Amino acid sequence: MISLKGISKTFKTKNGAVQAVDNVNLEIEAGQIFGIIGYSGAGKSTLIRLLNLLEKPTEGSVKIDGKALSSLTPSKLRAARQEIGMIFQHFNLLWSRTVRQNISFPLEVAGVPAAQRKKRVEELIELVGLHGRGDSYPSQLSGGQKQRVGIARALANNPKVLLCDEATSALDPKTTDSILDLLLDINEKLNLTIVLITHEMHVIQKICHQVAVMENGKIVEQGPVIDVFRKPKEQMTKEFVKQLAQTGEEEQSLWHLLDEQSDGTIVSLTFVGNPAEEQLVTELIRRFPIDISILQGNISKLQQGSYGKLYLRLLGATNEIEAALAYIRGKEIDVEVIEHDR
Repeated sequence: MISLKGISKTFKTKNGAVQAVDNVNLEIEAGQIFGIIGYSGAGKSTLIRLLNLLEKPTEGSVKIDGKALSSLTPSKLRAARQEIGMIFQHFNLLWSRTVRQNISFPLEVAGVPAAQRKKRVEELIELVGLHGRGDSYPSQLSGGQKQRVGIARALANNPKVLLCDEATSALDPKTTDSILDLLLDINEKLNLTIVLITHEMHVIQKICHQVAVMENGKIVEQGPVIDVFRKPKEQMTKEFVKQLAQTGEEEQSLWHLLDEQSDGTIVSLTFVGNPAEEQLVTELIRRFPIDISILQGNISKLQQGSYGKLYLRLLGATNEIEAALAYIRGKEIDVEVIEHDR
């Protein structure tokens, strides 16, 4: 559905050339939710704008649904863009227009007849959960409702691709989850290809099938979300995965627990796929003459399984603990022995 070959973008500034995107290659299949994650300045916002040629690449080619966008005439490019919807961090709504009028706007631009526009707008209002708010103005809506209007507007022309530029960054966590649930529902109902950029691993974890990690304009790691979580290769990716495994409060609580332990071996277990932490602990108790204490655990659901961490304290003979750790590793569970002050 989407193919990027050798895409680069260089901006000329007073202080010289700035390489925002550097030789990126990506293949995104139809119907996927593809996440691009990176910190501020990584180049992800520029990259997503290259997908619909809001920014023209300095080098490389962009193909969507078999069309090489950079080779299209202006009129054909405008037609192609109607098949690419886009939503933004700060909604970009027309404040003097009602919800219905905002959603109707791209249909008006496309020359859709009034009766057809009206029918489509009502369908979209129901789809995004804004029943009863059609005559409201943006100033009368919550942040989540504004983003729902933005999503409905982006879907007005029945696009094949939806681009999401930090679409949940301005929202609180509860509203973020509701918008992500809506995007997931739209993806499943319409088989819509969704490309989103974010700096939050929670967004990737909740709805994405594939992820690419950006740093300094390059894609440094990519693959199915569950594989990237299982074996992150780059330090940047490891930092993002760690964000999801443990919040700041949980980390402080863990180290407080570790400080209180005077003996034993502390281990962290990383589960990816089907977590069976309770079953594993039961098996260890049955098989090995050691005492086991669960210090802390956190399991998150992925689109293709689950990801989580479990922290245990093991007490017993050294050879029995080593045997227990070998048994755990044999279950394809990552094990790390945590050094802590005693």
